Amino acid sequence: MISKYTLRYATLSAAAAALFITGGSALAQKKYDTGASDTEIKIGNIIPYSGPASAYGIIGKMEEAYFKMINDQGGINGRKINFITYDDAYSPPKAVEQARKLVESDEVLFIFGPLGTPSNTAIQKYMNAKKVPQLFVATGATKFGEYKTFPWTMGWQPAYQSEGRIFAKYILTEKPAGKIGVLYQNDDLGKDLLKGLKDGLGDKASMIVAEESYEVSEPTIENHLVKLKATGADVLVSISTPKFAAQAIKKVGELNWKPMYFQSNVGSSVASVMRPAGLDNSQGVMSLAYAKDSSDPQWANDEGMKKYLDFVAKYAPGANLADSSAIYGYGQAQTVVQVLKQAGDNLTRENIMKQAASLKDFAPDTMLPGVKLNTSATDFYPIEQLRMMRFTGEKWDVFGPPVDSNLGG
Repeated sequence: MISKYTLRYATLSAAAAALFITGGSALAQKKYDTGASDTEIKIGNIIPYSGPASAYGIIGKMEEAYFKMINDQGGINGRKINFITYDDAYSPPKAVEQARKLVESDEVLFIFGPLGTPSNTAIQKYMNAKKVPQLFVATGATKFGEYKTFPWTMGWQPAYQSEGRIFAKYILTEKPAGKIGVLYQNDDLGKDLLKGLKDGLGDKASMIVAEESYEVSEPTIENHLVKLKATGADVLVSISTPKFAAQAIKKVGELNWKPMYFQSNVGSSVASVMRPAGLDNSQGVMSLAYAKDSSDPQWANDEGMKKYLDFVAKYAPGANLADSSAIYGYGQAQTVVQVLKQAGDNLTRENIMKQAASLKDFAPDTMLPGVKLNTSATDFYPIEQLRMMRFTGEKWDVFGPPVDSNLGG
């Protein structure tokens, strides 16, 4: 005969076991840090919608539009993205102010795609001290992939040093007796790419006959081009952002200077650089690419491009298809959505970084064939392949195979 005490104990034990199992399961399934809940994922962003780098503002707008599309489709695992984006006018002190606001007032889960080397440099220590992901920064400065020093910061686009090394390899092959003049933005963008160029030239670094740096506060950089031409340089490497890249290409044309011309990727947009500089002046300029050009008819039947164009038609009808920054924003947003999908119901800041460091052959719709994103716990450089391209007519023509920088090892 079972006593009532034995029965009560058995009932309580069963209930406790059931509570443990369901409770433990629930805990295993859903983990949240500040900025995440059953219904929402709060993401912060900092972009220069105004100031000298305002041409990049389209990136934030495209990301916002992409997240709207995701939300219209039901969100990610049932959660809607709340995208909070602020303007820092390409000013480091303003970026710090906005980062603090996003983390401490808006209480975002993480900051995604903050743009610019100076701004990201200014907030990097703060973000890492707070242990809040500074994810897929929109800059190619090599230091944003230094996982040992800054484990809460990760880049997205190819590192600037990779560009410099690839330019050097091309110059050594095609113009080994050339005299190189360098125009560079006086910040980590310019210095980083210039370092890559010199490293790539190795013992031939003396081929660089002149270096001219400029500040983003300068209204015009024309005088720097006049000085560079006067040195007798027959190769020009322009490490510049859109406003200044356009000025440089235009001025070189006005000077009737015909150097072998290399333009850094961040200043290669057809819409905001090549056309404003003048299509005639832009002919023959070379750069590097990892994404498709949506205005190029060669991608008309490409499945990834079809998805992008459908997205633009419905969610960003005013976007300029010739603007590479629009493509950039889409690819970046698609990547962070992949990370969130991988994170599942474990939406902690630690797991966001873990998943960002677990990308395997991920290819956003807008990447060039052969370009895939791979990361690991010891590789915080997602995109490491680039292809050479030359401006011809009204568009960029990609040539040669993908070149892998292997910065992340």
